Amino acid sequence: MAEKNESYRPVPAKILSVMKENERVKTFRLSFVSREDNASFSFTPGQFAMFGVAGVGEAPISICSPSFEHKYIEVSIRKAGNVTGAMFGMKKGDTVWVRGPYGRGFPLDECKGRDIVLVAGGIGFPPLASVIDHLARHRKEYGRIWVLYGARDFEDLVFRKRSKRWTGIENLKMLVTVESPCTSWNGCTGMVTDLFSGLDVDGKRTVAMSCGPPVMMKFVTLGLQKMGIQDNDIYLSLERMMQCGIGKCGHCSIGDRHVCTDGPVFRYGEIKNMLERVW
Repeated sequence: MAEKNESYRPVPAKILSVMKENERVKTFRLSFVSREDNASFSFTPGQFAMFGVAGVGEAPISICSPSFEHKYIEVSIRKAGNVTGAMFGMKKGDTVWVRGPYGRGFPLDECKGRDIVLVAGGIGFPPLASVIDHLARHRKEYGRIWVLYGARDFEDLVFRKRSKRWTGIENLKMLVTVESPCTSWNGCTGMVTDLFSGLDVDGKRTVAMSCGPPVMMKFVTLGLQKMGIQDNDIYLSLERMMQCGIGKCGHCSIGDRHVCTDGPVFRYGEIKNMLERVW
C-alpha cells in the first residue's frame, strides 16, 4: 500500500473490536492481515479510505484513529446504505476490504503556532477526531484550541469516552450542544453555531476546520467569517459527496474539482464560488 499504484488494490483487514456509539453509529477497529500493509499504511488527518464488504460493495469513510498509530485503524460508520448496513452487522474477527488512503487532509503543519477552532456536526465529528489527537500529541506547537460539537439529541452523541479524555488537554476548550433538550442532558441546547458566543477568538491568528452536514457548514462558515477568520483559513471537509474515491465516476465533481482527489478538505476561499451543489 506504500506505492500509489498499489493504493487502488483492496487488501483485507480483520475487525479487532466494535464499539457501539449509539443506535445508528459504530466504531470499528481494524488491523490489516498483512504485516507489510500494517507497516506501510499511513494517512493525514482528514483523509479517507474505501471500505468494502465482499459481495456487497464499498464506501468512502474517513479514518478517525490517531494518524501516529500504526497497529490499527479506526472508522466510525452510520448505518445508512448497503455497505454500511452490512458492516453494521459485522463482528470481531470478520474481514473488511480496504483500499487507500485517498484525498487531501487538513494541513496541520501549516497551522503550527496558530489558534485552532474545530466545528463538527453529527457524524462529521469522527473525521475531526484524528485532528484532535494530532493536536494533543503536538500540543506545544499550536495555540489555543476550541472543539465545538453539535448533535440532534443526546442519543446521537458519539465519542463520549474519547471526549472526556480530550477535555483534559491543556488549553483546549470543548463545547457540546444538542438541538433537542431531554432529561438525560444538562448541557447546552441549540445549534452548534450558538456555541460561537462562548469563544474569545482573534480572527487574524486563528484557523478553523469543520465537517458536518452541508447546511451546517454553510452557517458555520458565515459565523467564522464574522469572527474575522479569513476565507483561506477556513477548511471544510466535503467527504459526504464522494462515491468512487479516485476521481473516475464524476459524482463528487464541483466545477473542475473532484472532492475525492482534490479534497475532501478544501480551503473555503478556493471553492466558495463553486458551492452551488454543496449548499
